[in-house]
Amino acid sequence: MTATTERDTLPIVDFATLGTSQAADQTLAGQLDAIFRGIGFCYFRNIGVDQPLVDGLFRASARFHAQPEAAKRALAMNATHRGYMAPNTSVIVTSTVANVTRPNYSESLMLMHEVAPTDPRFGREVHGPNQWPDLPGFRAAVEAYEAAMREFCLKLLRPMALALNLPPDWFAPHFEKPTTFLRLLHYPPQPPDAPDDAFGSAPHTDYGFLTILCQDSAGGLEVRRADGTWLKAPPIPGTWVVNVADMLSRWTNRRWQSTPHRVKNLSGGDRFSNPYFFDMDMDSTVACVPTCTGPDNPPRFAPVRYGDYLMARLDRNYAYRKPAGD
Repeated sequence: MTATTERDTLPIVDFATLGTSQAADQTLAGQLDAIFRGIGFCYFRNIGVDQPLVDGLFRASARFHAQPEAAKRALAMNATHRGYMAPNTSVIVTSTVANVTRPNYSESLMLMHEVAPTDPRFGREVHGPNQWPDLPGFRAAVEAYEAAMREFCLKLLRPMALALNLPPDWFAPHFEKPTTFLRLLHYPPQPPDAPDDAFGSAPHTDYGFLTILCQDSAGGLEVRRADGTWLKAPPIPGTWVVNVADMLSRWTNRRWQSTPHRVKNLSGGDRFSNPYFFDMDMDSTVACVPTCTGPDNPPRFAPVRYGDYLMARLDRNYAYRKPAGD
């Protein structure tokens, strides 16, 4: 890790040694624990996702968003949270750090774990098929990136468990059927005269376990410090921005922080980013892990089924899930 305690810089964790030895994983575990106890955000590098896969994903996203509006809206979000979200159709009313009233000034294509019609989960909650645009090579590029990212995240579970003084395979049963989201985001440039409370993505925390973000060179991501000020998280070539999400913070009894963040695209041009949300099985029960509680530190949260928590937030934040007239 390129360690730093500077208040104006996020740390970088290098995963070149991941899985090479128990000692290497234990070292990574210590680094992750220190960062996640603090600001809850960092950069990852050398995660095993090759640059051609990243480049292919950005090209696929740019091609999708360059299509006519009608072609994108033909893939409008379906009942299982897959498809196109047009600008100004989501308001983060569940934000804990801001009274958000304006919709996000961004558009995106949401792709998730594929669920076949023969799967008993099919049609329930977020279990269903993706909506794929009719663009040659698009699906192959997206699926190649997602497969590499999923492979890394499954390996990452080991040092994360070690960081909490848990058996190395403690998280594994919760991720036999992970809930994954790959969101291809496009942020148009914000007008220079946009009001202060207009955001590409308003201040919020993420819902699940862990977020791994691949961003282009435009910048605009900011992370909220404990004192309420905002820290820029500029793009660094060859890295991903990573943050703890709500369920992981809840699992660890807030030992690890789910930190609010926001996006304003003030670059004057388009911004593209591709967050990958790696979450547990929808049926996983998230209860305080045994190493994060004690006589002087009782559990702060009641156990919750992840799927129930997720669906409650989707229902509140996304226009497509609200009855007409709401």
